[in-house]
Amino acid sequence: MVLEELKNTFSKEILGSEARNERRVTLFIDPAALVPMSEHLFKELGFRFIIASALHTRKGFEIYYHFSYDNTGLILNLHVTLDQVKPEVESLSNMFEATNWIEREMHELFGINFLNHPNLEQLLSEGNWAMGEYPYRKTFKSKGEAQT
Repeated sequence: MVLEELKNTFSKEILGSEARNERRVTLFIDPAALVPMSEHLFKELGFRFIIASALHTRKGFEIYYHFSYDNTGLILNLHVTLDQVKPEVESLSNMFEATNWIEREMHELFGINFLNHPNLEQLLSEGNWAMGEYPYRKTFKSKGEAQT
């Protein structure tokens, strides 16, 4: 099975897993493992990159990279959690052209730095908000305070 092979190959980099059902699985991984694991999924196992999505939580900046194994219909999500203060992760845009715009969008909306991205120029914000402001970043209050 594909998941067993991944867990054997990347045992130290996989921090946990969650199966929504037999065809929808999330692997929680060390951000440093994103590029080698994505490359392995694509080149060795035949997965196809679909899209990536991000959110800002109390844990940090979370990114889900969605891959499809079309032979079986398995959707595999690689989940990384990035630092609250300095969120950065290696870019996948040098491997998957489809990640170029979504990484640029996440950079503008959340302030996530995608290392070695070929072009992190503005995509959405021209005239919409000031440079260095990230509209999807949240300010978290302590647990006893009301959220605004």
